Amino acid sequence: MISRKNAFPVLTFLAVAAFAWPQYQGRITGRVIDSAGNPVEKAELTIVSPRSTAVRFEVKTDRDGRFVQVGITPGYYMLTVKKAGFAPASKEIHVGVAGEEAIEITLVSAEAEAERAYSAADKIFLKGNKLFAELKYTEAAGAYGEAIGLDPANWAYRLNLGLALKKSGQAEEALAAFRKAAELNPESYSANKETGEALAKAGQFAEAKPFYEKAAGLSPDDPDAQYNLGVCQVNLGESEAALPRFAKAVELNPDFADAYYQMATILISQNKVPEAKAALEKFLALAPDHEKAAIARQLLEYLKK
Repeated sequence: MISRKNAFPVLTFLAVAAFAWPQYQGRITGRVIDSAGNPVEKAELTIVSPRSTAVRFEVKTDRDGRFVQVGITPGYYMLTVKKAGFAPASKEIHVGVAGEEAIEITLVSAEAEAERAYSAADKIFLKGNKLFAELKYTEAAGAYGEAIGLDPANWAYRLNLGLALKKSGQAEEALAAFRKAAELNPESYSANKETGEALAKAGQFAEAKPFYEKAAGLSPDDPDAQYNLGVCQVNLGESEAALPRFAKAVELNPDFADAYYQMATILISQNKVPEAKAALEKFLALAPDHEKAAIARQLLEYLKK
């Protein structure tokens, strides 16, 4: 058993882990109604992945205001609804593995002048999405800014602006956009996650923590959310609290290599040698070429002495 005095320090690194969900597909079903509860027929719905605007679905409601979209891979999506005579509506939705997300959206009538403004903003927003998909992030940011000028209360425009600014290397401006998106829609997983990430990358872990906590609360079955909160806690000296987050991350995604590494460093500091060895061995089995692999091997050899 190693002593705490001679234990290796916890080695942390901030990262938004990337992993592949199993390719099980889900579906989105729902209904669009007006403020009186009546079905809205032929409302146009667009479903877009924030991670890639190339992942896009379009569907219309039937005479009962209902719609269904199948073939959705797990993850978060932005759903927007348009219908002449109504203000457009946006909603963030999460589709689980082989799951079905059922939602209801209410459209509010819009004055003709307001509808024209909304329509113009939406067209510019779609232009921004096209530019983003073409990797023209600076131009996309400009388009999103124009859309915000016409519809400043639209949180989705702010979120996409932040994503474009992040891609173009404008970290401070991206953070401001993400903060505003989270302010306009506190229940958005993506807005909270992106705000937390931007703050953490700037070394502002104390400020990042509540956003990561909110994201983890909104999506408790998301390994990324658990992992990011855990890394933030470690950087705040809260390793004891972080360990269950990493354990949850590997429970949700058994191939989450980074989470095993983080678990191992904490377990070492707790003198839990067998558990630390198991975590390091799993990490190396999953990611033998990882940038932390050499350190992991050194730690494992030390523990075996």
